[in-house]
Amino acid sequence: MRRDASPDFIEALARGLDVLRGFEPGRPVMTLSEVAAKADLARPTARRVLITLEALGYVRAEEAGFSLTPRVLELGMAYIGSRNLWELAEPHLRDLVARTNESCSIAQLDGSDIVYVARVAVPKLVALSVTIGTRFPAIQTSLGKVLLASLSGDELDEVLASPSRSGITPRWTPTRQELDELLRDVRAKGWVATDQELALGIRSVAAPIRNGEGRTIAAVNVNAHAAETSIEHLVEDHLPLLLRAAGAISADWAAWEARPIAVHAG
Repeated sequence: MRRDASPDFIEALARGLDVLRGFEPGRPVMTLSEVAAKADLARPTARRVLITLEALGYVRAEEAGFSLTPRVLELGMAYIGSRNLWELAEPHLRDLVARTNESCSIAQLDGSDIVYVARVAVPKLVALSVTIGTRFPAIQTSLGKVLLASLSGDELDEVLASPSRSGITPRWTPTRQELDELLRDVRAKGWVATDQELALGIRSVAAPIRNGEGRTIAAVNVNAHAAETSIEHLVEDHLPLLLRAAGAISADWAAWEARPIAVHAG
């Protein structure tokens, strides 16, 4: 059954992406039956998709089933490269990590989730593993609250109507009234701190990254372990450094957007 009635919608492409998304952390190799079940496809359809992906170099056939190849990384890196976000943010993130001795990340909104697009980590024992591409429910994260606060009322309604695809069950879920009040506070302050709402032991503070027009395009945070870092320390010591880094990344982004584009004669 087609999931979109538009004549321009390519169902075969959507099925291919469903198969790629089915390979989750901890499941590097999957059988044909597992792939079909995860992607909600008939076995013959899943098999054709896997054969196509194998021919393109994104999937490898193994004795126990199928696995992704490193070429899949090209899909995510194409996005990051086209946006140039990592190149702009890297020196600022590394400086922020050096000053706070905490992991720092940048994320953007995808539906009702955040997706990490840049990160510099400090080796520490934490409840949840985070890498580029990791997604979490936006509402329970500091990064997500900053991004949700930048939306209009209609945009927020649309985002909240889409279910999370993170697979995470958060510790705290606010009512809509609680969320609206919280987001108003985020807009007024320009930052937000979150205390163990997503998972036990995780505290963070986040601020927006804006383009030259003042529109929020991403969020950056400092993440800390609750057993080591108090909320007071996050806000009093790390927040000023975070705000400075967010401002510097925003300024670099605005300058990059305003760069002259060379036009080559054909």
